[in-house]
Amino acid sequence: MKANVFVSSPLLAALGGILLWWGSGSASLLWSQSREGLVILDENGVRNLGIETAEVLETDFEDSVFAVGRIESIPLRRGVVSSRISGRIVELLVQEGDLVEKDQVLVRVESRQPGDPPPVIDIRAPIAGLVTDSHVRIGEPVEPDKEMLDITDLAEVYAVARVPEDRAGRLKPGTRAHIRVAALPDEAFEGELLRFGTAADRESGTLDALFKMPNESGRLRPDMRAEFSIVLGKRDAVMAVPREALQGDPANRVVFVRDFELPNAFVRAPVQIGARNDRFVEIVNGLFPGDEVVTRGAYGLAFAGGGGISLKEALDAAHGHEHNADGSEMTAGQEPGDGEAGHDHEHGHEHEHGHSHGFLDHWLEGWTNLTLFFASTTGLLSVLLVLSARHARTLRGRADSQNA
Repeated sequence: MKANVFVSSPLLAALGGILLWWGSGSASLLWSQSREGLVILDENGVRNLGIETAEVLETDFEDSVFAVGRIESIPLRRGVVSSRISGRIVELLVQEGDLVEKDQVLVRVESRQPGDPPPVIDIRAPIAGLVTDSHVRIGEPVEPDKEMLDITDLAEVYAVARVPEDRAGRLKPGTRAHIRVAALPDEAFEGELLRFGTAADRESGTLDALFKMPNESGRLRPDMRAEFSIVLGKRDAVMAVPREALQGDPANRVVFVRDFELPNAFVRAPVQIGARNDRFVEIVNGLFPGDEVVTRGAYGLAFAGGGGISLKEALDAAHGHEHNADGSEMTAGQEPGDGEAGHDHEHGHEHEHGHSHGFLDHWLEGWTNLTLFFASTTGLLSVLLVLSARHARTLRGRADSQNA
């Protein structure tokens, strides 16, 4: 047991020495690792990307079901224009796309009844709305059973979502939905579930859910494509960020967080996400309340690179004194501006040559010191192991002699 203690103690001491050296002599290396994913922009970069941020908050979060569908007219709000008599169209006053009022004259039909001139009958709109179809032309004969025009009242419409069958059971009349229409990307609409379709679609495995929507402006038209975020419930105190802040591929989601120390600096932060809805994404891990994430311009940051400002320049501006190129603090033996671009340029070529060699020498020196350290540590551990084994044999020999 004592031999084991003897072996363990120097090993622990050696490991402690490694940790001490790593914590002090490799400070600049740790600094550079902590700055991985850092993007520093100048004022022009911030302005060109249109950077906007939002604070990470714990807020109410709506759990939602996503679905796609289309805008449809309400059957009870459709009307047909026809003639009560046989005759010939002599005047057509509207065309497809026109908005008409109830009782407005749309068509004039010359009757086949004898007369000089023959009587002309005015055909009026049965409802107010949009002329969606025209089936006649001037001079065309008409009969009472012929449809001349179709009119649709679009003051209210249906937004029909194709909901997966396994999700439809969680919906009930009155369920709300946030609806976005591809033709009107800057507008958000609200709808309320009125009823379900009469049958499911066998091929797609979906069931139509009809949401009633006001459409006083008439901008929503039949067959427009729509996306639905159907609200199933609400949770309190959920940490979430706007959807536009989320970047990366599905396996590696990231956001860009504003650096609180450096101006115009943003850190690429991996995050673990949870549920999402039409506006927010739940953050399970990777952020803290109070962080500021980039919303507008986040996609551009992923390709911004260094943004035109070095880490040294950003730290110099933030702290009010100069730093090394890797961001570490300058030592007492260094003079401000040593080997850095931006000081006296009288010897331009000589300065550039010296700067490149200074960086290379610094890099080589670091690796040389690291190699020498591990070489000496390996030798020390080897000596300690030999001494430990020899000491153990001595103790074992003494024990055998005493037993004899």
